[in-house]
Amino acid sequence: MKIFTYLFLFFSYVSFADTAKPNIIWVVMEDLCPDFGCYGNDLIKTPNLDQLASEGTLYTNAFASAPVCSTARSAFFTGMYQSSINAHHHRSHLNDGHELPSEVKLLSDYLQDVGYHCILMGPKQKTDFNFKEPEGVFDKTDSERSSSMGAYVHCPSDLKILDGPAWKSVRKGKPFFAQINYTEAHRTFIADKLNPISPNDVKVPLCYPDHEITRRDWALYLETLQFLDMKIGNLIEELKEAQALENTVIFFFGDHGRPMLRGKQWLYDAGIKVPLIVWGKGMSKGKIESRLVSLIDLMPATLSLAGVEPPNYLEGQNFLQENLQREYVYAQRDRCDETDDKIRAVRDKRFKYIRNYYPERPYTQFNAYKKLEYPVLTLMELLHSKGELNEIQAQFMAETRPVEELYDTLNDPDEVYNLADNKKYSQTLLRLRKALDQWEVDTNDGGRLIESPLIKDYWDKFFKDFYIKVMKSRGLSPQISNEDYLKWWDEQLKRQGK
Repeated sequence: MKIFTYLFLFFSYVSFADTAKPNIIWVVMEDLCPDFGCYGNDLIKTPNLDQLASEGTLYTNAFASAPVCSTARSAFFTGMYQSSINAHHHRSHLNDGHELPSEVKLLSDYLQDVGYHCILMGPKQKTDFNFKEPEGVFDKTDSERSSSMGAYVHCPSDLKILDGPAWKSVRKGKPFFAQINYTEAHRTFIADKLNPISPNDVKVPLCYPDHEITRRDWALYLETLQFLDMKIGNLIEELKEAQALENTVIFFFGDHGRPMLRGKQWLYDAGIKVPLIVWGKGMSKGKIESRLVSLIDLMPATLSLAGVEPPNYLEGQNFLQENLQREYVYAQRDRCDETDDKIRAVRDKRFKYIRNYYPERPYTQFNAYKKLEYPVLTLMELLHSKGELNEIQAQFMAETRPVEELYDTLNDPDEVYNLADNKKYSQTLLRLRKALDQWEVDTNDGGRLIESPLIKDYWDKFFKDFYIKVMKSRGLSPQISNEDYLKWWDEQLKRQGK
């Protein structure tokens, strides 16, 4: 009789232990910076995210470890810098079978081992790992996981996320981990006709010309974030109706910075500084946290919530532990698409140090994606050819760049005043230079190795053909002048509502 009693207690304990584990949701928002109302932007209307921030913890110094999706996502789903796992060139391992180092496991591997049901939800599934994806990363997905080149097509705001097969596979009594991807800020942008933002009210960063094209493009970006906020509000209502929030923690974060010139694919804060809100069971309410956080810290934090001791090899740390203080965050950029480069950065809470390994090359090496998607690039190229950019704007169009850049992000948030040659900051420069040198050694930075010429040749040809194909589909010549291309952009912005 006793043995049956023990078995009953044992299985009761297992069931209780499973249900006691919190459900965990990652809401991954593409291509955006902390531009919501809760981050101090009074021009934008993001009531849902603002409320979630007031009910949870808002992190004001969160950074991606890379400014583009495949490298950034490879890092935060493994808790490792992308340059430590040979995932640092954008989409360098689509079809070559490259695997992670033997000791490195994905977040979902650890969660599944302790009983979590792992699902990938939403209208557009995106893991975008820059390595061979192991079998069974997620127990169930809503649709085919895919990446996209160029413009994204956005789903309706009233789409029911929980109507998909991934959510329907969740069973009561078993904790779940869900990743939900929102593509809204990934170009093409979406006009918010209910709450339009006037281009005249936009604050233009110092690095851009104060021009109507700049303002209209920026206003559309902000309206797109309002559309995103509406979708997140709908998601929360769905989860409430499903009674799925009582024992749940949600991480809302961006995968990297905004898709603007000098943002995405660059290491300025516009390319790597992201929103991060943690909401739900056990989280502090209404707290604003200024400690430095790297997105590679998401994995150990999530494991700790699930009752899993983060393995020692992880390069991230559990940022939910308030006694853990990062002195620095690090970021890396190598080849992106067909554009070869190598840039590294280290940042403390105030100063940013950037090292350009190819200073003989311009900041604006040709890149098909940017030329196809960024109207301000064509605008600046045109104005630069006419000598109509000011000194600050023109420095980004220069034929070469400095080996080192140093910025006081507190007093220069647009990062346009390079202090690297200023003797007043020589000790800061030396300190950050040494920190970056040590990081490259400690993490065995793979950027010290040369990428296979076969991979580079593949992407060179791919994007050459892709550029020609898209331009022809637009009825434009690939050799179009900047004057005529800017006229085309003017018409496109009008069609988009600006």
